[in-house]
Amino acid sequence: MENLSLAAERIIPQVDGIDHDDHIFISENAIEAIRSIKEENGIPADMYLRLGTKSGGCSGMNYVIGFDTLINDNDSTFKIRDHNIVIDKKSIFFLMGVTLDYINDVGGSGFVFNNPYNESGCGGCSHY
Repeated sequence: MENLSLAAERIIPQVDGIDHDDHIFISENAIEAIRSIKEENGIPADMYLRLGTKSGGCSGMNYVIGFDTLINDNDSTFKIRDHNIVIDKKSIFFLMGVTLDYINDVGGSGFVFNNPYNESGCGGCSHY
């Protein structure tokens, strides 16, 4: 299951037993959007972009993205070009194989986490 588009950078989690498909990918569109947001909002270059996950109940995991100055003991840090990225160790497992992209089309614009491992629908209950 190849998740890497022609224009993407990768984060290689420091986890034993992973392969190429388990890397975390950040598209060129997302990298440009991050740069733009930092520039437009005066966000300092040394501020970290935090990627993470939170439980979403039967709908699976919810992805979170934001800027942060704190590095916790359970965080791993990475660098993609001139962007410092931080991910907590629990979230790394849920982000493996995911591509962070940025969409700007007639439906709107924003960051999108594309997870090739997600199944459509939960099947565990009758909620949609």
